[in-house]
Amino acid sequence: MISDPRQVLQQLCAERGENFASLSRLIRRNPAYIQQYLRKGTPKLLKEAERRTLARYFQIPESMLGGMPHDPAAEYGELVPVARVPVRASAGPGAIPGDETAKPYFAFDPKWLKSLTASSASKLSLIRVEGDSMAPTLSTGDDILVDLADGPERLRDGIYVLRVYGALLVKRLAVHPVGRRVTVQSDNPAYGDLPDCGLDEIECIGRVIWAGRRIA
Repeated sequence: MISDPRQVLQQLCAERGENFASLSRLIRRNPAYIQQYLRKGTPKLLKEAERRTLARYFQIPESMLGGMPHDPAAEYGELVPVARVPVRASAGPGAIPGDETAKPYFAFDPKWLKSLTASSASKLSLIRVEGDSMAPTLSTGDDILVDLADGPERLRDGIYVLRVYGALLVKRLAVHPVGRRVTVQSDNPAYGDLPDCGLDEIECIGRVIWAGRRIA
């Protein structure tokens, strides 16, 4: 693998037929800027904003152009990365096993993310849905964004990820007006509800605040 940022950029330009002058204008520099960087070594390093713009344009990690490899800002720019837990929340009959080691998966615009929740990225997880009990709201393969900080203490009507008898489930909760009791509901009418459950019978992992899916 090529590690020198100049060689990386030169190869990308050659493979994709990019024009040095056009790339220079992309980063708001004079038309000869990229050519001088590649051929004459001036400047010695691309500035942070220049690296970020070029990395986004070529859809590569900024670290390939000289950014710090373990710096989230270098990898994702201004976007906020959110870890995906490689387990599946069942919208069906049973638990879905998996390794619960979190890894970065999606990155979101910070203003958009803030419009959904005040929680930090460390309190958010992406989980994939399995099963059809929440159809048509959620379907197999949907990725759901779960706010882990929005759990039992702030419980209200909505869709939550729950752990019930070891099974990780995604269900709709209807909170009873009196007492700490809930009804666990499926949006698919083919599945029955669990009425009048105590909070000691379920473990509320977090509230589902967003879902993404592929359109077939």
